[in-house]
Amino acid sequence: MNPAQIQRRLQEGAARHAKGRLAEAAVVFAQLRAAAPRSFDAWHQGGNMALLQGDPAEAARLYAQALRLNPRSATAATCLGIARLALGDAAGAEPHLRTAVRLEPKNAEIWNQLATLLSTDGRTEEAIKCHRQAVTLNPKSAQAWHGYGSTLSNLNHSAEALECEQRALAADPAYAPARRGYAVALQKCHRVPEAVRAYEAVLAQHPRQLDVRSHCLFALNYLADQTPAALAAAHRAYGAIAETGVPAVAFTNAPDPERKLRVAFFSEDFREHSVAYFLEPLLRALGREHFEFLLYNSGSRADAMTQRFRDLAAVWRDCSTKVDPVLEPVIRTDAPDIAVDLGGHTGNSRLPLFARRLAPVQVSYLGYPNTTGLAAMDYRFVDPTTDPVGEADAFHTESLVRFSPCAWTYAPPADAPEPAPPPCLARGAVTFGSFNNFSKVTDEMLQAWARLLGAVPASRLLLKSTGLSDPGIAAQVRERARRAGLADDRVELAGVTATTAGHLAAYAQVDVALDTLPYNGTTTTCEALWMGVPVVTMRGDRHAARVGASLLQTVGHPDWVTGNLDDYLGLAQKLAADPARLLAWRTSLRGDLQRSLLMDHAGQAARFSNALRDCWRKWCAGKQT
Repeated sequence: MNPAQIQRRLQEGAARHAKGRLAEAAVVFAQLRAAAPRSFDAWHQGGNMALLQGDPAEAARLYAQALRLNPRSATAATCLGIARLALGDAAGAEPHLRTAVRLEPKNAEIWNQLATLLSTDGRTEEAIKCHRQAVTLNPKSAQAWHGYGSTLSNLNHSAEALECEQRALAADPAYAPARRGYAVALQKCHRVPEAVRAYEAVLAQHPRQLDVRSHCLFALNYLADQTPAALAAAHRAYGAIAETGVPAVAFTNAPDPERKLRVAFFSEDFREHSVAYFLEPLLRALGREHFEFLLYNSGSRADAMTQRFRDLAAVWRDCSTKVDPVLEPVIRTDAPDIAVDLGGHTGNSRLPLFARRLAPVQVSYLGYPNTTGLAAMDYRFVDPTTDPVGEADAFHTESLVRFSPCAWTYAPPADAPEPAPPPCLARGAVTFGSFNNFSKVTDEMLQAWARLLGAVPASRLLLKSTGLSDPGIAAQVRERARRAGLADDRVELAGVTATTAGHLAAYAQVDVALDTLPYNGTTTTCEALWMGVPVVTMRGDRHAARVGASLLQTVGHPDWVTGNLDDYLGLAQKLAADPARLLAWRTSLRGDLQRSLLMDHAGQAARFSNALRDCWRKWCAGKQT
């Protein structure tokens, strides 16, 4: 082909791409590669089409040939790095991105891509330097500011992340990733109602953007004005979109009801995290003669806990950067019998893959306090307190399996310090505390706590959560507290502690812990009890608002569960007025936990095992009819 003919074909492919006809454009570029195999643009544009259609492996092949044709193309090197990263190959991506930076050291977008890779790989200090270089080179780049904001958000530098996303939107108000990032940053700054409005604004223009819809659903769980029916409808809307056009899957798993089962667990929290404290003891106690575990890790951070999970796994897959089309065939080759999602609509959700059905039996458990909204999610493992029979079922797309009187199995951190005496003995006045994620603290809760402090002379309130040591976030939290009637000198704010042991040691400053509504604490409740601090909760109208009731009943303290706000405040006052009992609980509560079903790891594992087996038997029975 002569140059004019090549150019016409390139323009034809570009026109089809511009109209969203990606498959047709890909065909045009493929035909051009056959006719003009030394056309750099034919290979490079073919790579673009493959990447846009969710095939990074094919994209990487095409970009590699483009780079061979023009080794000095920073664009081709960058794109090849992006494709390799989408395949989960950070090590293979990095040399190409560093080559691109050398070729075009003043290109902000390349620095941004390198920063993203380094952040994903846990090299955050390097990543920050690269992001700063990107925004210095091009301070009007929405992509560069958004990339910087995403990394800061992942590091929980939420106020700075919000500022970066605002800079991105100032550069380009229509830049969709920044609009999503802005909403995420608002949520991490504990500005949940604003975050929901920001998510909804994105969804109004892009209703099929499932990651934004997941973030919005998670945020809705924090809001007091959401009814169970409204929450269920919002989750079902997600499922309807995720499952549209999904092909049926035929499984070849042997339908033997009693054979050893391959059980896959999906999470980004196989690390020092709340989910891990409940999952690890369960997996350790489950019989290896009956199950083998496949763990799919979507988290980018690893620690000693991560290694313990790897040791428990027959198959371990690191998939934090793998896009769904790359991960799906890996899972299907692994052929799990049961797939268990531990994250729901939190974090790096893999629910779009569950919508495509990864295993004959699919289960939602542990990490998310609501239905997934997927018809393809067969079961949700809960307990009869969080999800009462006949009441909760209508609000779920899953069949509810109440596998145990309590749905949790807790293992306290091995390095937890011994409980300290209640601080009221030395201070002469009571300190109430809440160490829950501050996003769970609604204005209604702040108003209730203001009433409590008003009724208990000289009492104070200690709030400890991610972000509260940040001056910007602390300022808006204090303003909310003032509007609720809480004076500054009665409220102390504390941020995250460097170690888990240090975090638990902070309970030495608390006499009585206050649970939140409508989203109760889970790990925070267990940690408070382990440190000898009584917890006051109020039973609500949904799973998230009944977790406290489940835990406290399980450890033998149903009297700390209340049914309305007046009783909640009255109980908190009653506990605060009895320093002798507070001192006794400092030494007795650990024994209450240890004797309870919550720490009966073997018993809970047996119940969980039986539930998994029953679900499997039902599938087998369906195959045999």
